[in-house]
Amino acid sequence: MLADRIIEKLDHGWWVVSHYHKLWLPGGALPYGQAGEWGLEGLTARRIGEWQGEPVWLICQQQPQDMGSVRQIIDQDAGLFQLAGRGVQLAEFYRSHHYCGYCGHSMHPSKTEWALLCSHCRERYYPQIAPCIIVAIRKGDSILLGKHVRHRNGVYTVLAGFVEVGETLEQAVSREVMEESGIRVKNLHYVSSQPWPFPQSLMMAFTAEYAGGEIAIDRKELLDAGWYRYDQLPLLPAVGTVARRLIEDTVARCRADCE
Repeated sequence: MLADRIIEKLDHGWWVVSHYHKLWLPGGALPYGQAGEWGLEGLTARRIGEWQGEPVWLICQQQPQDMGSVRQIIDQDAGLFQLAGRGVQLAEFYRSHHYCGYCGHSMHPSKTEWALLCSHCRERYYPQIAPCIIVAIRKGDSILLGKHVRHRNGVYTVLAGFVEVGETLEQAVSREVMEESGIRVKNLHYVSSQPWPFPQSLMMAFTAEYAGGEIAIDRKELLDAGWYRYDQLPLLPAVGTVARRLIEDTVARCRADCE
């Protein structure tokens, strides 16, 4: 059962303290241990999972310092990162749904699922997840990489975008790649997925092959794009991201075929 409770001094576990897409990271790490060690006793918390046999707690509150992005722990174990991301997304869901959008009355959390309920009109709200595609495109011994306008750190990565209403994942891949780079693709293959709490996405990863076209980038989305040989790569995304996995898998296939 999911239920809020007042945290006591000796309660222990991992502590996801989040507010407005931010995460409390004292010393750059997710707090772990007894609540009293972190001054969290007396606060309201909800258990959102378990990691390495210890509970993971969500506290929806702003801390006076050390609030950062969940990106700061992306290089930790995928399971812990995923739970921290769940906490950040749930905290924002609760913050933005204090009142029912139909009748305006106050909402309260469900005790059985991740949902908010209206006791007046009985409407039920769930956290919204935005489906996204991300795709590594191969052309011979090279991979298509682009530098996004939102990445000011020089990182080059594979192309990605949101799925539109009434669109399949495969259609979204073809459309996004064409819109951003002018390239046509073929032989799409699903690889994996990754919850991506920036702020509330689910990334679905594909590989594809070049089918035609010349690179013509959308300047609203990309600063640069090009074909990069597998042994001459630019600065890549962080380890732990599905983008990095796609790149490394594609590079491994290129190397195996070309060497």
